[in-house]
Amino acid sequence: EVRLVESGGGLVQAGESLRLSCTASGFNFDGYAVGWIRHGPGLESEGALCVSMSDGMANYMAHVNGRFTISRDNAGNTVYLQMNNLKTEDTATYYCAAVAENEYDGDKFDIWGQGTQVTVSS
Repeated sequence: EVRLVESGGGLVQAGESLRLSCTASGFNFDGYAVGWIRHGPGLESEGALCVSMSDGMANYMAHVNGRFTISRDNAGNTVYLQMNNLKTEDTATYYCAAVAENEYDGDKFDIWGQGTQVTVSS
């Protein structure tokens, strides 16, 4: 069974950090584009915050660039999202998602995790 499982969410105060993990089972991240997407009030159409390619390249949305870092461990089949200097507006459910790189069009993913909640208090 192909699965993605996120972990690492929680309740933090503004300015603090969290690291989210996304572990795959049933397939290997090598050859897949993996992104982090969040859903929350007013964030439904935001798109992928950041995307990691298997060659190590990564893309970020402007408003998280410099605060969020995506990294991957292909051998461990895990992708991470380091989030620093969190803001209250970062409160959301964070999902990781994957798609084969040869099918990646910058927008759609076809394998999704169940999400992990991040709540940032002021």
